[in-house]
Parts: sequence; structure tokens; C-alpha cells
Amino acid sequence: MQRDGQSIESAPAEVYTHGHHESVLRVHSWRTVDNSAAYLAPHLQAGARVLDVGSGPGTITIDLARRVRPGLVTGIDAAADVVARASGLAASERVENVEFRVGDAYALEFADASFDVVHAHQVLQHLARPVDALKEFRRVLKPGGLVALRDVDYGGVIWSPASSGLDRWLELYHDVAVGNGGDPDAGRHLKRWVREAGFAEIEAGASTWVFSSALEREWWGNSWAERATQSQFAAHAIESGHSSRVELARIAAAWRDWAADDDGWLLMPHAEVLARA
Repeated sequence: MQRDGQSIESAPAEVYTHGHHESVLRVHSWRTVDNSAAYLAPHLQAGARVLDVGSGPGTITIDLARRVRPGLVTGIDAAADVVARASGLAASERVENVEFRVGDAYALEFADASFDVVHAHQVLQHLARPVDALKEFRRVLKPGGLVALRDVDYGGVIWSPASSGLDRWLELYHDVAVGNGGDPDAGRHLKRWVREAGFAEIEAGASTWVFSSALEREWWGNSWAERATQSQFAAHAIESGHSSRVELARIAAAWRDWAADDDGWLLMPHAEVLARA
């Protein structure tokens, strides 16, 4: 079976590896344009029409809306409960130029040439057919419109001190994500996928998330400790036969040990691509 963005009948069914446990949404709610889409910020113009694919709890989407007022930003996500949560957040923050809808990245319910910008953060890594999704992004972009993509590459995640528990976590994460139809090393493929989808004027770069301070380690490490035992990641790992509750408990303990270690440090690399339709 081929991978890397090929549209093939044998591709596995897609399942969102992380699910929507509170530990996952808490991390997603930390995301803003500054820490997750700074590469796009200089290109955001007042009055722009923006589509945010895979908008999750909506924090990046709402931040985009603030930056393009009076332009309208539309966020879509496959999960209705998450869409409702994002809509509630926008209302509570009184951001009126944003809307959230349930949507499908492969079949966007918008006319051709509807948007100035299509943004997707940490989305393509979860798709079995990323090139097909990118072709759909291209369809709804206006001539000369901009696609903005950012995805982690788990193959480049590094940490200190050494931890056999975190070594096993990373191995298991790859197994579960691939089994769910995704590509946890998506970052390295973004430029090629965009080119295969027919985009031109491709600009590729990278940035990182680093977790080092006591507060950062506590937040990130304890979040993953919860995910390892309570989220859909845990359910997928057990149901697929890749892990057990006992092993997942050991992985959770390894995350807590790392978080408590004053020498703890972790880096996650992200590829970023800007391209014109």
C-alpha cells in the first residue's frame, strides 16, 4: 500500500488519533496566531475572507478574525460538539466576524474561488489523502489566494533527559497514528504534497514548540499523561493491540517524571508552507 498523500482505495479509514478529551482540547485552546501561525501573520489583510480547516476549539480561528476585521473567518471541524464549543468561545469574547460549521476537508461546502486564505494547522497529518484535501483547498481559493499549512513532524521530536518511557510513547504514537490513517511525520512531506496538488509559488519553512520551564513542563507533561490513559489515543492503542493499560500507565508516569525534572526539555519541529493558488 502506498502512502504519502496518494489517493488509493486501500488507504485506511481515518480516525482522529487524539480525540476530544478535555486534556486534548486544553492543549488546543492554548494555540494562537502568535505561537502557531506566526508565519501567516504578515500576510493577513483587513477585509480578507479566511477559511480555517480543522478549527478545533477555535482559538486560532478567533485570533485570525481579530486580525482581518472586517473580513469574515469561517472555521470548520468534523466534530459537532467542538464546533459548538468554538461558537460559544467566539460569543463570549464578542468576536462577531467569525463563524463555525461542521465540515469535511475533502468536500468543502463552498463555491469555487470563495476565500483569500485557506489555513490548516495540524490537520494534514491526520488525513489519509492529504493531496486530495489540498486540491479541495485550492478549489475554494480565489485566483492568487494563499494556502497556509503547519504540521508537526514527530520523527524530529527530541527531549532530555533520556527516558525509555518517552521512547516507547513516541514509537506507540507512530503506530497508532499510522493505524488511524494518518502520517505523524507529515511535516517533511508538506512541500511535496502542495506541489502535487497544483499550487505554485511555494514557500517552505519551519518553526518549533519548546517546553522547558517548570510551568511549560507541568502543562505539557501532565496533559500527555492524561492523554496516555484517558483519551481516544489510549483507546486506539488498546483496541489496535499496540499497547495495554499497564503499559500506558507506565508511559503516563514517564511523562510526569519528565515534567517534574528540572532538567526537562522537549522540542517539537513544525514544517510551514505558504503557497499561491
